[in-house]
Amino acid sequence: MQTLFAVPDPVWRFPIGLVGGLGATLWMTALMRHLQEGETPPAVAAGVLTETHPDDASERLATVVHYLAGAGTGLLFVWLSLLAETVLGGPSTASVLLTTGGLFALMVGFFILVPLPLAGLCDRRRRRAARDWAIAAGVYLLVLVPVVFLLTAVFA
Repeated sequence: MQTLFAVPDPVWRFPIGLVGGLGATLWMTALMRHLQEGETPPAVAAGVLTETHPDDASERLATVVHYLAGAGTGLLFVWLSLLAETVLGGPSTASVLLTTGGLFALMVGFFILVPLPLAGLCDRRRRRAARDWAIAAGVYLLVLVPVVFLLTAVFA
């Protein structure tokens, strides 16, 4: 299978994923400020961790958790990319699409199935938070994938 680009040693791809994840989280955060329930997902995470309602959760903790999760998701993207490349025989358009689609499903599915039901939000607000999270996760990946792709090409 033809590769998209030269790939650096996997050990270098993880710092690239970390940087990409932080950058994508910055963009995601900027977008979330404009969505009706956009700032709710970080508050849900902080609330679940402290067993408090998202409206009463610590903003500082919500921010810390949000950025740690964003950085960690960048690392997860690299790991899933390596897995997809192993299965598909190397870096390819198919491996990028598989990784991106799988990570989107994981990000949205995890949020909707694990912390959101524990948050104590009414049904209407839970639906809006899930919708806004899906939009934010999409923007995160729209930033993460090209950043990781470009940085990988630079460091190859």
